[in-house]
Amino acid sequence: MSSNLTLQAVRVWDRFVRIVHWTLVSCVLTNYFVLDDGETVHQWLGYLAGALVAARIVWGFIGSEHARFANFMPTRSRLSAHLSRLRAGQYDQHLGHNPLGAVMMLALMVSILAVAVSGFLQTTDAFWGEEWVQEFHEALASLLIGFAVIHGSAAIVMSRLEGVNLIGAMITGVKHIRTQSPLQNRQSEPRKSSVEQSGM
Repeated sequence: MSSNLTLQAVRVWDRFVRIVHWTLVSCVLTNYFVLDDGETVHQWLGYLAGALVAARIVWGFIGSEHARFANFMPTRSRLSAHLSRLRAGQYDQHLGHNPLGAVMMLALMVSILAVAVSGFLQTTDAFWGEEWVQEFHEALASLLIGFAVIHGSAAIVMSRLEGVNLIGAMITGVKHIRTQSPLQNRQSEPRKSSVEQSGM
């Protein structure tokens, strides 16, 4: 790399987004791989996951810049442009979610809500003991895990292609962006600090 290459340390993900994200990861993995469906803790973790998604939806309208749906909503034009650049081997750095990442985020949110609702239905008088409801709940949970695997794998792959540690950014809230690459889904000039790559 060039010695005059600079990095911008840009705070992207606020604390609420990061807490919701990793708490959801914990709830989903614990419920799917550790706890049995009938356990009380399993039920309450499911309710917590559903409540967190509901809170995240609200935050998508009133939260910080990159948490807002308006900042990353995967419109047809955004998806088309993003896919065209990927096919051309151009991997733009995005401050927030890239369009495909936004699609997956929305799919995960819908899936978590669906799993939580179907799990709740099993506790009601109307659906208690209904085998099809249990099977539907389990199928939705498996679909959710599939989405999560794709999401995690894509984060690793895109981190390498874009040169940005996406997983680390969701832990610290900060992305280190190369100045040479165009910054996508950027609505206002973020607070930043430049670091000489040669000094890293």
